[in-house]
Amino acid sequence: MEKTQYRYLGRSDQSMGYPQPDLELGPQDKDKVIDLPQPKDVKVEDISLRQAIERRTSVRNYSSESLSMEELSYMLWCTQGVKEVIREAATFRTVPSAGARHALETYVLVNNVQGLEKSLYRFLPIEHKLVEIDMDKNIADKIKHACLDQSFVKTSAATFIWTAVPYRMAWRYGQRGYRYLHLDAGHVCQNLYLSAESVGCGVCAIGAFLDEEINPALGIDGENEFVIYVATVGKK
Repeated sequence: MEKTQYRYLGRSDQSMGYPQPDLELGPQDKDKVIDLPQPKDVKVEDISLRQAIERRTSVRNYSSESLSMEELSYMLWCTQGVKEVIREAATFRTVPSAGARHALETYVLVNNVQGLEKSLYRFLPIEHKLVEIDMDKNIADKIKHACLDQSFVKTSAATFIWTAVPYRMAWRYGQRGYRYLHLDAGHVCQNLYLSAESVGCGVCAIGAFLDEEINPALGIDGENEFVIYVATVGKK
């Protein structure tokens, strides 16, 4: 924390004219991309913000009822939905982020979602689609083990895994940006908690995971992209 104080910071890459990093990690040519229902078409329970806040609590036990694609689409939009792309330089989303840098990526371990195979997916927020990442039949076990064998990682309908791409933030803010990554993760997870209430779901945030296991399980290097937060979601 001390070394990310402003008095220790040098000039940012942005101020020195370096090109900015991509706004999201797009799919590769070989990747399977899956359309999601448009959030505006998804019907949810009309509850007040106060009700959502009062009901919000961490839930670790879920029913066997599956999530619909519409419900998953809605919660993805609530946590990282893009409202506007500004000249391919920034995105305005449903959550705040320092300088609209939005350095997080969302992976979803699907355990019980209608219309989706059990697999690991990544959300494409600008296109509002999913890209298939890993069809390994053991991927859920790998992620559960990386989360200190917390069983509800697999018994959830879906487990959200947020990663940080630090240079997307550091390009503008230097080392100070590492603070903002964690603030962003908190904004995103709270939106998942609150939006889940309107579709009859509960959420449990997870900060306990083995970095050296969960990053390789997602196929990321743990340096240029690393897991920062995890949350399970399922029907109450």
